[in-house]
Amino acid sequence: MPRVKNSVVTRKRRKKILKLAKGYFGSKRTLYRTANEQVMRALNYAYIGRKQRKRDFRKLWIQRINAAAKLNGFKYSKLIHGLSLAGVEINRKMLADIAMNDAETFTGLVNIARNAIDGNVAPAVSKAAKKVEVKAVVLEEQDLKALKVVELVELAKENNITGYSTMKKAELVEALEALKK
Repeated sequence: MPRVKNSVVTRKRRKKILKLAKGYFGSKRTLYRTANEQVMRALNYAYIGRKQRKRDFRKLWIQRINAAAKLNGFKYSKLIHGLSLAGVEINRKMLADIAMNDAETFTGLVNIARNAIDGNVAPAVSKAAKKVEVKAVVLEEQDLKALKVVELVELAKENNITGYSTMKKAELVEALEALKK
């Protein structure tokens, strides 16, 4: 059996690592072994940093919201609880942006939360309850036999019917009609 030299692939792999190690101090950029160790460590830190950045931004948003809420005589936790009671769906990033750039709107949101906690606002209907109501109306209004298979599969998926991907049209219609009753 002939001898196989792998110098092209090896050189390519080493050049890739040394290119990633450009700008490192001392032998970390010139010697392959130390460069490889440093690049592996750096890539690991980069991976960890991408996860930590999300945490850090959420912490920052919460601090900004809390500071603005305290200016309005409210606490962060009560504000979030009141907004959820009132059915206001706004994420912390947008809430922090409003707190920083538009104090009047933020004050309005604080008042909405305050009214919801005091009981002046009817409790919001959850998303799941709304979806169930909409699905029931859709199923009642439609003639299932007139629908195409693709539409039936979509309805089955929305109604959490298992095994819908292997069912035939008649089986889909039967399963959906069983849900109507």
